[in-house]
Parts: sequence; C-alpha cells; structure tokens
Amino acid sequence: MRQVLIFVCLVSAAAIGATRYMDHAAKNGGSNAMAVATKPAAAAPPPVQSGGYRTVTLTNNGRGSFEVEARVEGRSIDFVVDTGASSVALRETAAAKLGIHPAARDYTIRTQTANGVGKAAPVTLDRVEINGITVRDVRAIVVPDEALSTNLLGMTFLSRVKWTHDRGRLVLEQ
Repeated sequence: MRQVLIFVCLVSAAAIGATRYMDHAAKNGGSNAMAVATKPAAAAPPPVQSGGYRTVTLTNNGRGSFEVEARVEGRSIDFVVDTGASSVALRETAAAKLGIHPAARDYTIRTQTANGVGKAAPVTLDRVEINGITVRDVRAIVVPDEALSTNLLGMTFLSRVKWTHDRGRLVLEQ
C-alpha cells in the first residue's frame, strides 16, 4: 500500500520560508519508511534552443515524479523535482559531496515531519544547472539524511525558470 508523507517545514521569519515535502512511502513489515529512488535519475535530453530560450523536457518516472541529475557547484547531484517544496533541499551526504558541512549551530530551521521534529541548515548554492539551464545564488536547506530520502529541487530554483507540466512531462525553459 502506497502512502504519501507530507513534510511540513516550520521556519522562523528570518529563515527561508515554509517548505512542504512530499514523498512516497511503502508499507513493509508493518512499518512505514520513506521510499528511496531505486532507479538512477535519467539524464535530461540536450537543451533545445528556440527563440533564444533553452528548453529541457523531463518525463515522468512512472511513479508520479520527475527525477533529474543537476550540476550543483560543478558536481552531479540527483534530485526529485518537487513543486510543493518552497526550497531546494539537500541531504547531508549530498551537501558533503559539494563541500558543504554545516556545524550543529547552523541548523536553525525547525522542521516537523512525519518522522518527527528536526532541524535544517540554510545555505546558498552558487550555481545549479540542468542541461544548460543555469540558476545562480539558489537558496537551499541541508537536512539530515534520516529526515529525507532524496534531494528535492524546489521552488527556490523552479521560480527562477519557466516551467510547465503537460501530459506526463515537465518542461523547463530559460
């Protein structure tokens, strides 16, 4: 039985805003666990340029979401696109791959998830790129690995590109 876990991030006024995470969970052995993507993110097709715009089309992974490999600070990081998340969310292991190691005192954002209360650390990513579409100075949060099963590409990136969802495809344009 599939269930949807809705994560709600409560943030102080000085923080980056409320973030809602949605993740699918599978019921195994009577306990719920966040689903971890078992299929690597498909590489995005080459960007199409028309009228001076770059366009990247992502296809549904068959489980109701869009997976994408992005280059963050020049390194490849897998994400699930989440239009319901107000910010990009990185798991600690992904942040470490980027050389981002928040100290305990940096976890100033209080989160409330299905797994309980937690903390996240605000960061700014210099550059996030998806196959030629580049956004600079992207606000993000770093979340402990046990609180999030995958990195989320949220609205702090998506609000800075044009995106549309149509017939199982997500089209990004810049």
